[in-house]
Amino acid sequence: MDIREEYLRFFESKNHERVASAPLVPEDATLLFNNAGMVPFKSIFTGEIPRPTNPRVTSCQTCLRAGGKHNDLENVGHTSRHHTFFEMLGNFSFGDYFKKEAIAYSWEFITEVLKLPVEKLWVTVHDSDDEAELLWQKYVAKDRVLRLGDEDNFWQMGDTGPCGPCSEIFYDQGAENFNSKEDYLGGDGDRFLEIWNLVFMQYERSADGKMTPLPKPSIDTGMGLERVTAVCEGVESNYESSLFMPIIKEVEKLIGKEYVYKSGASYRVIADHIRTALFLLAQGINFSNEGRGYVLRRILRRAVRHGYLLGFREAFMYKLVDVVVGIMGGEYEYLSQRAAAVKEQIELEEERFFKTIESGIALFEEELRSTKDTFSGDVAFKLYDTFGFPLDLTEDMLKGKNIKLDFVRFEELMQEQRSRAKAAWRGSGDIATQGDFKELLEEFGANKFVGYEQMSHNSKVLALLDADFKRVNSLDKDESGWVMLDTTPFYAESGGQCGDIGELEGFASVKDTRGFFGLNLSEIKVISKIEVGQMVDAKVDNSRNEIIKHHSATHLLHAVLFDVLGEHISQAGSLVEATRLRFDFSHPKALSSDELREIELRVNNEILRGIEAKTELLNIEDAKKSGAKAQFGEKYGDEVRVVSFGDASIEFCGGVHVKNSANIGSFIITKESGVSAGVRRIEAQCGEAAYRYFCQQRELLKQVEAEVKNLDVLAGISRLKSNINELKTELKTAQESSSVEIKADTINGVSVVVEELMSGDIKEKIDELKVQNDRLCAMLFQVKGDKVLIAAGVKDANAKAGEWIKKIAPILGGGGGGRPDFAQAGGKDKTKLPEAKQEALKYIKEILS
Repeated sequence: MDIREEYLRFFESKNHERVASAPLVPEDATLLFNNAGMVPFKSIFTGEIPRPTNPRVTSCQTCLRAGGKHNDLENVGHTSRHHTFFEMLGNFSFGDYFKKEAIAYSWEFITEVLKLPVEKLWVTVHDSDDEAELLWQKYVAKDRVLRLGDEDNFWQMGDTGPCGPCSEIFYDQGAENFNSKEDYLGGDGDRFLEIWNLVFMQYERSADGKMTPLPKPSIDTGMGLERVTAVCEGVESNYESSLFMPIIKEVEKLIGKEYVYKSGASYRVIADHIRTALFLLAQGINFSNEGRGYVLRRILRRAVRHGYLLGFREAFMYKLVDVVVGIMGGEYEYLSQRAAAVKEQIELEEERFFKTIESGIALFEEELRSTKDTFSGDVAFKLYDTFGFPLDLTEDMLKGKNIKLDFVRFEELMQEQRSRAKAAWRGSGDIATQGDFKELLEEFGANKFVGYEQMSHNSKVLALLDADFKRVNSLDKDESGWVMLDTTPFYAESGGQCGDIGELEGFASVKDTRGFFGLNLSEIKVISKIEVGQMVDAKVDNSRNEIIKHHSATHLLHAVLFDVLGEHISQAGSLVEATRLRFDFSHPKALSSDELREIELRVNNEILRGIEAKTELLNIEDAKKSGAKAQFGEKYGDEVRVVSFGDASIEFCGGVHVKNSANIGSFIITKESGVSAGVRRIEAQCGEAAYRYFCQQRELLKQVEAEVKNLDVLAGISRLKSNINELKTELKTAQESSSVEIKADTINGVSVVVEELMSGDIKEKIDELKVQNDRLCAMLFQVKGDKVLIAAGVKDANAKAGEWIKKIAPILGGGGGGRPDFAQAGGKDKTKLPEAKQEALKYIKEILS
């Protein structure tokens, strides 16, 4: 049975609208990931946006709990139910039906569709919810309905806002399999397994704790697909179900070891984490050292560490991708479409991390050599935190060595890290949640955008908001805020295209334009008092003309990349501004010079073809059939806007574009770089920016011509290179000449050298002379610019180098000193060098005579 499909069909039969799963990255910026089935509908429940036309909705939402407040990561693999990635089946009523229908629907689905035995089903309700208990007694005996308190059966979205009692359905897995002290209804054991939670959202909690009944109470339910699948298949762990066992079997095959449940935590970690990594990568999240990309990296590396425990010593996770696609690709087509690129990204990341593991083992062995009885908790934590070693891997490496591990210190450091992480994690606080946008939507509806056709419009000021998004009647000179026009030519930032700037002529400059829940608002700086109800001339800045050139060029670039590099290419982010474009895409390696030249040439060829732009509004199915490329995670309605440039490019896009590809002018790639494992970035310039770039390069070329004193730059550079090579040869010859033996005079059995050294190092030459002579007194001089360097060395002779150099250095206008065997000095007057040499020889002869 396809439980996912049966569930959605069942609620469609109850007049619910089936809604596709939202991306794992939520619109709610206070969350890292969608962590519950209701998250995509949060703004409807809170009243920030109006209810949909159909107030009944059903979905199978992909969820992830691996960061921030909701984090199940460390439990995964060690329990039968915890997962990072999971699917949540849900049915929702936005002020339509309530407890009676929600209870009836859930019971009908569980007993008549899934056909779970009634005698194994139990129910809990909130201890204050008499209504729910009476409703349940129509289906189950009174003694099978248990009342529980706030901790178990009351739900709230936050300290304030919508809240209400819950009712949970439990499945009894049998006393014969579970008989611990916690295996009772309401206990922490696994005998009574919660499979469905129904939230009766009926109150509004105020800041003082008062709960006021909502005028239109709502329903929010959730049933974990993994749990209910395990129950229906009669297995005691989610990991033994058909959703996971094929992955575990493939791990068995790859490592050649049989999976045993009691000791199989590493298999379970791998099976869970490959699903998470595949979905995140397929949805455009990439490995990085911060934010969601860091969570992805941590999840994959945790799986690799557990693979290391099993015996893997090279990349293996990427080999599991096809198995997951085989299980889930039918429901989520993008998994199949992105599988090849995802495998490359995972393999690259694995290879990097296996090298890190080797470094960690080196640290472990170094610490082990100085360990007697107890292995350092600090080092164990460093292995965990820096090198990614799970504690059980460190424990495993200590087995059989009669060495304990300092768990107390390790846990202290772990707790410090948790505290830091908790303090550091703050949602970005989506600015849109700060204003009363519900009021604006209910009063005016979405304002009209006419910027596709017009760069200016005489518009009415419908609303003004201050900098904190609070509605005001007017804004005075020099104040900042936001304006909502009834009809606006300003494009709101979306799809990588930056928001328009411009002016409300005579009243305010427009600094930015953004969208909030379908409202188009412009950020303004007031130059003359502006009031609600005024008519204003709204004018888009001419920079829009350059923005659209870069936007259209981005579409052409996307299409060319697909043709040149392969079908694995998919967009991973973009930015379109007046002076540049930036396009991120999936690709496993850096682009060669030949590839970049071909890409640049082909984009320019499409520009030169002068292709007319075509914009159509199509229903979503027709748009998909047309072959238009869609950006994953973007929300598309029943009708979508499709922008095409002949046979060169066709994409879903709500942005503004040139009317003809020739309007782009030219396209110059300025940089290609890596963003993260498996993701590359191309930066380019078009139109006026490309012309300025050309001018800068031309000016640079002129400067190079002037420097090389040759109009033929290449010939000039060639000449310089030849000169450099000649100088290198001369320098080498000079250096070699410095090693030629210096002739020494002998005085009373001591070799005496007083010479000027033309090249080489005088200290090194003194050392060389000492090696060559048994007894030595040597003083060498070397001219460096306007200065003279002096070094003196004495070996087994009745003289002192320091005194000798103090006698001679003043002649050259300098000073110095040193040890009896070696001394150095510097002089300022090189014209006195002959005199200094003569006096140096005279002095040493007198000493040695």
